[in-house]
Amino acid sequence: MLTRRDFLTVAAATAAVTGFGSRFAALAAGQKITQADLLRFKPKGKLTILHMTDCHAHLKPIYFREPSINLGVGAARGKVPHLTGEEYMKHFGLQPGSHMAYALTYTDFVSLARQYGRVGGMDRMATLVKAIRAERGEGNTLFLDGGDTLHGSYTALKTRGADMVQVMNALGIDATTGHWEFTLGDERVLELFGDKDGGGSFKGAFLAGNVFDNEWEEPVFKSTKFFERAGVKIAVIGQAFPFTPIANPRYMIPKWSFGIREKQVRANVEAARKAGAQIVVLLSHNGFDVDRKMASRVDGIDIILTGHTHDAAPRPTRVNNTILIATGSHTKFLSRLDIEVRDGRMVDYSYALIPVLSDAITPDPQMRKIVDEIRAPHEKMLRTVLGRTESLLYRRGNFNGTFDDLICNAMLEERDAEIAFSPGFRWGASLLPGQDITWDDLYSETAMTYPAVYRLKFKGSRIKEILEDVADNLFNPDPYYQQGGDMVRVGGMGYTINVDAGMGKRISDMTLLKTGDPIDPDREYVVAGWASVNEGTKGPAIWDVVSSYIRRKKVISVPPNDSVKVVRSPV
Repeated sequence: MLTRRDFLTVAAATAAVTGFGSRFAALAAGQKITQADLLRFKPKGKLTILHMTDCHAHLKPIYFREPSINLGVGAARGKVPHLTGEEYMKHFGLQPGSHMAYALTYTDFVSLARQYGRVGGMDRMATLVKAIRAERGEGNTLFLDGGDTLHGSYTALKTRGADMVQVMNALGIDATTGHWEFTLGDERVLELFGDKDGGGSFKGAFLAGNVFDNEWEEPVFKSTKFFERAGVKIAVIGQAFPFTPIANPRYMIPKWSFGIREKQVRANVEAARKAGAQIVVLLSHNGFDVDRKMASRVDGIDIILTGHTHDAAPRPTRVNNTILIATGSHTKFLSRLDIEVRDGRMVDYSYALIPVLSDAITPDPQMRKIVDEIRAPHEKMLRTVLGRTESLLYRRGNFNGTFDDLICNAMLEERDAEIAFSPGFRWGASLLPGQDITWDDLYSETAMTYPAVYRLKFKGSRIKEILEDVADNLFNPDPYYQQGGDMVRVGGMGYTINVDAGMGKRISDMTLLKTGDPIDPDREYVVAGWASVNEGTKGPAIWDVVSSYIRRKKVISVPPNDSVKVVRSPV
């Protein structure tokens, strides 16, 4: 593990390899970034760990806009990863207009997207991974995936995750963990990943040390896998999303319990050290703030590869003797961490967050063939145009995204509702003004196993309770009580939120937009929503509701949404 002195030395070295030098600035100004530029790296030691996470089944290159609002609360207020736009660029020393500013912020997104092009694509990811393996050696490289891999596209939904397992195997991923994977149901998860005794079609290790059988309180999956790379014994400990049965339907995994289980993580780390591990890695789907707290309380973890909250940072965050690596989402980034091990511990490292700029990277032919074969039976349907957008459509943001505004508008009209709720999901690609909206794009925002759009009557008091409950899950100052996701998106209604207030006191000034009247706590309102975690929810699938709306409108224009007023308490 690194000492404070070690870390200061490493931090200086890291700055040299994150792509902010004058040469990259000049290239960025002319948009002439090449594959060789993206792969340029000053190696360190013999061991390399690669990481991607939260790809959400995106096989092809996409556009993806980072959030303009990402608020931290409590001790995380104003800290990484809760920085956006110019504040983010200033903190990390990014040059405005550079490829890294494009990849990591929302600032001037549309203009830069037209210059730099799409990001991601599994064939481009494969190219980068193979190049690094060739440079460092197969026996010196470990490739880890942080979960949310088998969900988020039509083909993943249609094949129940089999397409992405095929891709993961072709990439040579050594280990993964899970979250949305569990919404395929417990039987399917076991078919694809096996259990603690093995099995499954995934060739790597599925690690989830915090998932237990309800009846016997025994682990369902392996917690730890040991790897020998570059002559170093590495323990990888998996941590699935702790709140899966709360954030997602419990009936899909009725026999399993989850949780942060800090004591279990500590025990797994201690067992790994006793077994001779020189490097201990937590492959986590906790979310960044949860992992930061865990790093402050659990000794012996060298590296946390964090996921779930879709944060991306070009430098690691250090907590005591642990470094946190945040690799973003949607196949947009690949993390490379080179490690020098001496006397049985990590003494130095070099790090780069590599943006997967699709236009700059030669597609890997083997992976391209796999992707084309997966999509071929559905390609004609997926390319079918539903309409066109005049607005930038995106999802990511604490309170609303324009694609969710579109979804809410569709539910209000197609389901004849007064108020609409859309979950605060982070997954889904972005569309630039002037782009066609295809079935592929719509499934990117909606493909899931519980898509029914309900139409119910809720009293105003119940609506406030829902908003307060979601707000506490998101803005509780204790990270261990944050269940992830962003604030539920609301259509047809406005409100004010004080994110720093206590439970039950954050939401005020609720207003029905079409009349301007305050929400009456005793009146019933017709509410439409989707992705209910309750079993037996009835209604049409969300993609059918939204596609009907888009086809009827033909051209989509989403006006600025200022219906949510955010206030903050003084520091």
